[in-house]
Amino acid sequence: MHSGDTHLRRRWRLRNRKKDLDEIDADLKKDPEKLLKQEIDLDKPGFAQFYCIHCATYYINDQALQAHFRTKVHKRRLKALEIEPYTIEDSLRAAGQGSFVQPQKRKIETQPSLAEVDGGKRIKVDTIMEEEKPAKQELSRVKAIADYKKVLEQL
Repeated sequence: MHSGDTHLRRRWRLRNRKKDLDEIDADLKKDPEKLLKQEIDLDKPGFAQFYCIHCATYYINDQALQAHFRTKVHKRRLKALEIEPYTIEDSLRAAGQGSFVQPQKRKIETQPSLAEVDGGKRIKVDTIMEEEKPAKQELSRVKAIADYKKVLEQL
């Protein structure tokens, strides 16, 4: 584009804007099956029947949607959605109000096809429980206790 068309750039930038990760996460928590089976809307691509929930985009047919599932763009979006989105509570904790809580990792799978949804398959978003890692002081204390037990066993 040219230097004097900033007003035009702004219009296109806003028109092409996608949903943020926290908005997509809210859609996944609410009712994802409702987004997969939308009413027919003649203004949207594919009449709003082929929608990728993770990327928040419409596709013209099922073949285009299935091809999208194999792209790097979709796989990067799934990887970005694995970590819980940043919330207001996180910002308050970072400012010193409360204690830090590590964001949980989740296992997100690609959404099922329309035939699988009709068969009863649902979208999976599973939380991965990580073991609590002891702090450095706790770790050194645990090592000292283990060494003490070894000495007692040798006696």
